Amino acid sequence: MRAFFAVDLPDSLAPAVANAQAPFADAPGINPVDPEQAHVTMKFLGEVAEIAEGDSPTVDDVIAAGERAVDRAGVDPFKCEVSGLGVFPNREYISVVWAGVDRGGDELTALHEALEAETTALGVDPEEHEFTPHVTLARVENATGAEAVREALDAGKPEVGTFAVDEIRLVESTLTESGPEYDTVREFGLGR
Repeated sequence: MRAFFAVDLPDSLAPAVANAQAPFADAPGINPVDPEQAHVTMKFLGEVAEIAEGDSPTVDDVIAAGERAVDRAGVDPFKCEVSGLGVFPNREYISVVWAGVDRGGDELTALHEALEAETTALGVDPEEHEFTPHVTLARVENATGAEAVREALDAGKPEVGTFAVDEIRLVESTLTESGPEYDTVREFGLGR
């Protein structure tokens, strides 16, 4: 299964996510994410074996790593504030449009670092870039809509909202023609 660890935004923030996407949502070449599936990806795992296959980590291995990571990070429940826009990798070549984390970034980073340590010990590939806590708003398929994104970046700092984080989730991602579908495999409560 294709999997990742995430912190979900509550459904109550979906309208604010849609508002943040509005300036570029209809631009050609822009593929907005479903506002009701908005989340902070804590660690992308790729394919995880359901049962033992060679050296690949299994779902049970990853669940155990998630439990150890939450304990290792030692993060209690906290508030997270999402606002503003950013892009990866840069304004000239945009592949992802995101909303940033203003408050709660230190806690998310501590959790990410613990997840990174525990999962790479299992053989999961390490991240290729520094962790930037963010909520993906859209993927840019081609440059035709990039100017709409640049205009949105210059227009101001949309406020998505503040929410409580008391758990992270291990999520299975199934790619479909209508976009990814997410199913919770396990929840890991903070401050246990």
